[in-house]
Amino acid sequence: MSEQSSRIAPHLRSAIDAIVDLAAPSQTDGIDQEDRRRRRLLVAEMVATSLRLFEDDLTVGELRLVRQALREMRAGFTMFNRYRTLRKIAIFGSARTPREHPDYSAAFEFSRLLAARGWMAITGAGPGIMQAGIEGPTPEQSFGLSIRLPFEDKPNPVIANDPKLLKFRYYFTRKLAFMGNADAVAAFPGGFGTQDELFEALTLVQCGRNAVVPIVLVEGVNSDGTSRDYWKMWERFVRGSMHDAGWISPEDEDLYRIAASPADAADIVTQFYRRYQSSRYVDDLFVIRLDAPLPATACAELQREFSDLLASGGFSQGNHIDGDDAPAETPRLWFRHNRKYFGLVRRLIDRINAIPSTELT
Repeated sequence: MSEQSSRIAPHLRSAIDAIVDLAAPSQTDGIDQEDRRRRRLLVAEMVATSLRLFEDDLTVGELRLVRQALREMRAGFTMFNRYRTLRKIAIFGSARTPREHPDYSAAFEFSRLLAARGWMAITGAGPGIMQAGIEGPTPEQSFGLSIRLPFEDKPNPVIANDPKLLKFRYYFTRKLAFMGNADAVAAFPGGFGTQDELFEALTLVQCGRNAVVPIVLVEGVNSDGTSRDYWKMWERFVRGSMHDAGWISPEDEDLYRIAASPADAADIVTQFYRRYQSSRYVDDLFVIRLDAPLPATACAELQREFSDLLASGGFSQGNHIDGDDAPAETPRLWFRHNRKYFGLVRRLIDRINAIPSTELT
């Protein structure tokens, strides 16, 4: 057990072990013995941590918060794990957007296009942009993450009776469900809530606390065909008030894209995964999993273009990295990352995806 759980009295540790042994399934399909051992140990540590709450003199209200948060996280993990092989897009935007608004039409069309490409949508389950984001793909390809609010306590009628509707009391558990399961983020115009969700997504990626994912900013067009300028004004604020003051770095602007149309937004999202699959750290290596290997000359070219990402050494590619649990035949690119400049990592992924198919080995 961990240092914290090791401070549990020996008789309690024995009782915890016995309870976990009783609760753990005797056989778990597809899980090897080492993975099963780690799962059992983690559950035992959670039980030990819960018991230590007696020592901490928490109020009844604080204990209720811990209990409810654990319940909400478990419900989210359980639901999303059933669909773990499918790509998902988190869609944010105003609950106040009326059906006749061009942004509503844009959200409907964008989510419809992605659903046609095999994606599922995750929205807040409320009205406005959230309802449009479910109507486009239909509820069968959607998740609704509702939040209990004084003025909005019912989900929209499209998702209301769907089993993929999850109800949250707390914003932090709801945000975990959004960003922990989103392979991409789309933001439509909105107010404080939309900006909170967008800046959280940008911050998590910028700080390396979330995998780099495409973040696309979308809006409709006016009835006369002219462009609206919500995201252009937003970008002027970001550049004028943050970039120019030195509060963000130049490469941070690579973390998002402003789409010209719903179709352009759908292309931005899906092209991000043209060759790129996913990435993770394995010890001090940043490992990028690919759908196809890169040409033999690619590593030297990437080293020249992206040397600022390197802590030491250069880029390498192959089909095996000890500690990476992807299938052994998966092509991989890896390097020792300085764990900075995640906007530049996004640019690296774009560069990898841009290599023409004719150059594939």
